[in-house]
Amino acid sequence: MKKNEEKIVNTIRMLSIEGVEKAKSGHPGLPLGAATIGYTLWARHLKHNRNYPQWFDRDRFILSAGHGSMLLYSLLHLFGYSLTLEDLKNFRQWESKTPGHPEFGMTEGVDATTGPLGQGFANGVGMAMAEAFLAKEFNEDDFNIIDHYTYVLNGDGCMMEGISYEAASLAGKLGLGKLIALYDSNSITIEGSTKLAFTEDVGARFKAMNWQVIEVEDGNNIEAIDTAIVSAKSESKKPSMIIVKTKIGYGCPSKEGSEKAHGEPLGASNIIETKKNLEWEYEEDFCVPSEVSVEMKNIIDKKAKEYKEWKALWDSYSERYPKKAQKLNNWLKNDFSLSDDDINGIFSDENIPSATRSDAGQILNKLSDIFENLIGGSADLNPSTKTYLKGKEDFDMDSPGRNIHFGVREHAMGAVANGIAYHGGLRPFVSTFFVFSDYMKPPIRLSAISKLPVIYLFTHDSIGVGEDGPTHQPVEHLAALRSMPGLITFRPCDSKETLAGLMKALKDTTKPYAIILSRQNLNQIESSSKDAQRGAYIILGSVEETPDIILLASGSEVGLVYEAGKKLREKGILARVISIPSFELFDMQEEEYKDKILPKSVRKRLAVEAGTSFGWEKYTGIDGTIIAIDTFGASAPGDRVFKEYGLTVDNIINMTNDLVKRRS
Repeated sequence: MKKNEEKIVNTIRMLSIEGVEKAKSGHPGLPLGAATIGYTLWARHLKHNRNYPQWFDRDRFILSAGHGSMLLYSLLHLFGYSLTLEDLKNFRQWESKTPGHPEFGMTEGVDATTGPLGQGFANGVGMAMAEAFLAKEFNEDDFNIIDHYTYVLNGDGCMMEGISYEAASLAGKLGLGKLIALYDSNSITIEGSTKLAFTEDVGARFKAMNWQVIEVEDGNNIEAIDTAIVSAKSESKKPSMIIVKTKIGYGCPSKEGSEKAHGEPLGASNIIETKKNLEWEYEEDFCVPSEVSVEMKNIIDKKAKEYKEWKALWDSYSERYPKKAQKLNNWLKNDFSLSDDDINGIFSDENIPSATRSDAGQILNKLSDIFENLIGGSADLNPSTKTYLKGKEDFDMDSPGRNIHFGVREHAMGAVANGIAYHGGLRPFVSTFFVFSDYMKPPIRLSAISKLPVIYLFTHDSIGVGEDGPTHQPVEHLAALRSMPGLITFRPCDSKETLAGLMKALKDTTKPYAIILSRQNLNQIESSSKDAQRGAYIILGSVEETPDIILLASGSEVGLVYEAGKKLREKGILARVISIPSFELFDMQEEEYKDKILPKSVRKRLAVEAGTSFGWEKYTGIDGTIIAIDTFGASAPGDRVFKEYGLTVDNIINMTNDLVKRRS
């Protein structure tokens, strides 16, 4: 290691451990052990520009082992991004730019929100897929305007998580040659040596999944790491795994190689000893030596030249291929116009009962011609979820197809979709049975935290699944997704509402949507795709009348309350029926609208849903009643299961009569 490079690496180490020490919280072990990896990659290989942090053709870097965030923040500071020394000193503090784990959109230069281990690894697969697709779509001879790598820094924990297996298997099958994973292999976890629970040959595993595997024995050898990255970049047909042997807490005499270096500050005395051991002669904290600043400026200037060369290429490309350049700009902005004429004729006969999963499939295929960057697929369930885009080819490394076969890998599917969204330029959707959203909860949550416009299409939405029984009948899942901040959950009752949900999702680029769809056929209701986008609206009755009771439901149960409402009105009970496909969208409306739909003066309310009752109380109030399923389902034909659990028109009428009489 050259003297000046050694000093830069040690600067990274010192800034990292001092940030953790000042916060009295954090993870110093990874930055101490992996600083050389970080420096070598960022200085010698990573294509990036501090002045244009959102440069589209930059290389992507993901710190999958997000607990080592001070490594990333120190790199960002030294490479001239907007993080100041003061920001490093505010590590893990309120409203700082340096949160405990990296957050996309919070900190300039952070390409993905990480922390839950393995998620970043799978995000990297999605980013590499996006790069490959867009390169095939837009590059021309001598105009490789999209030509970048995705690098992911992982730890032992990332390698243990099942999501990494899922994502790596998919990446190997696809042959993502521009995906390079670096494995900070220090053989330590929180509990101690990895030998306690992890003894497999990681390299052999990745070779079996069609990855190139390269090993570096000394994690402090810049030249060896550099050579490994060069070798990885030269392999275009396989993703590469670089296994780098490191020592956690490197340089700290009392904690090096120990789990004690993982997740707690080193302590003042240990920092002094670490500085002495690494021959760090500067006494003040958060010191960036002048010679380091000079060397970093030289590196930064070289990085700037890469951008200038690309910008000149882009300008020439835009001049020669103006339509393609405009198209790419539109894709990057998700800028697509959608008119009423575009959606006319999606359904040949609006009065025929249909499953909303089938409706969604038809709509998706129609809108995919307008939203040209729409890409996605299912976890081996396209025939059931109806989400295959006809005529759009399959995604592989030979053609830019828009249908992704994820295999039976729900967890990775969600995280890969997040990676596609992080990358930009494409609009991802994914699908599976609603009950399997359990497997996808971590990536859905990260979609919401990061405000990623991923569309989740969940079919087979209730006990209507029938014969498959309770293992496949989601009952608590709606409540779980509705409780998640930043996620819009939308459960339509018929074709028009399904169209409303998909149009709303596609036009909104600021948050994820979960659209919950039925397996069974549903009758078409007098619904409105326009009003449904407000989350709730009246489908029987009017705002001018004061109802005796309000009936509420979502999805397949709307048809039940609609029929019950009509019969109640025939008997002289003025029932208003509300379809409420989305709690979140309704709650966003102005108070005047909400009070028109659910007037506070009408306290007799009955909600019906083929799921748990949890959450409906905020609409039914203390005088209301809920017909729901606060237990697991049963195996039988769907109609029979609905009947046994009281989800029938007759039961709704009887419950309404009791409610009206009891509280008159």
